[in-house]
Amino acid sequence: MPDAIFADPRLAALYDLFDGERADLVPYLEIAAELEARTVLDVGCGTGCFGTLLADAGLTVVGVDPALASLELARAKDSRVTWLHGDATTLPPLQVDLATMTANVAQVFLGDDWDSTLRGIHAALKPGAHLVFESRRPEARVWEGWRVPVQREKNGVRHRRDLLSVDLPFVSFRHTYRFPDGQEIASDSTLRFRSREEIEESLTAAGFETTDVRDAPDRPGLEHVFVARRLS
Repeated sequence: MPDAIFADPRLAALYDLFDGERADLVPYLEIAAELEARTVLDVGCGTGCFGTLLADAGLTVVGVDPALASLELARAKDSRVTWLHGDATTLPPLQVDLATMTANVAQVFLGDDWDSTLRGIHAALKPGAHLVFESRRPEARVWEGWRVPVQREKNGVRHRRDLLSVDLPFVSFRHTYRFPDGQEIASDSTLRFRSREEIEESLTAAGFETTDVRDAPDRPGLEHVFVARRLS
C-alpha cells in the first residue's frame, strides 16, 4: 500500500506545493536524450512532475503509480501522458526505450517486491533498452542528518519530518501536516538502503547488465544513479 503522503487526497495535493521544484529531474532528461529514448515508462510517477517534463521534450510517456490520489493530480496536469493506476507488476504489454524510477522510488520496495518490480520493468522494455534509477548510498549515512526534525510552512500548512527508527537496512520517518483548520494528518514511510553490490546483483538476477553507475549531480557523494540495459 502506498504511504498516506501519496495516497491521502489532502496530502497528495501538497506534494507540488512543498516539493514541486524538482531540479533533480533535469539529469534524467539528459540521460533520456543521451540514450536516444523516444518512449519512456516512469515507475512511481506520483503527481506527474517527470512525466510532464518528458512530454514537454516530445517523448511518448507512460506513468504508473499505485497511489490513486497522486495519479489523479497527474491526470489533471497533463493529458499527453498515459497515466496508469498500478505498479510495474500490473502493466499492460509495453515495449519502451527507457524506464525510470526517480527520487525515493527504488527505495520504497522493502522485500521481494523489489525483485518483482525489476522483472516487471524488464518485461516492459525493448531488448537492449535501459532502466535508470537512483538510490542513496548507505555508507553516506544520510539518516544521521534526519535526526533533527525538519519544519516548513507554506500557504498556512505546517509540515514536520521526524526520524522514527534506524534498523538497517530500513530507515523509517514520519511526515506530519497541520492544516489551517486545525486538522493534523501524519504519514509514516520506510526506505530500504541497499549497497551498490546488492543492487547490481539484483539487476543481474532480473536480466539486466549494469552499464554505468554515476554520482547523483544534485547529491554528490550521497547517491548512486544506476544505468542498466535489458539483455534479452
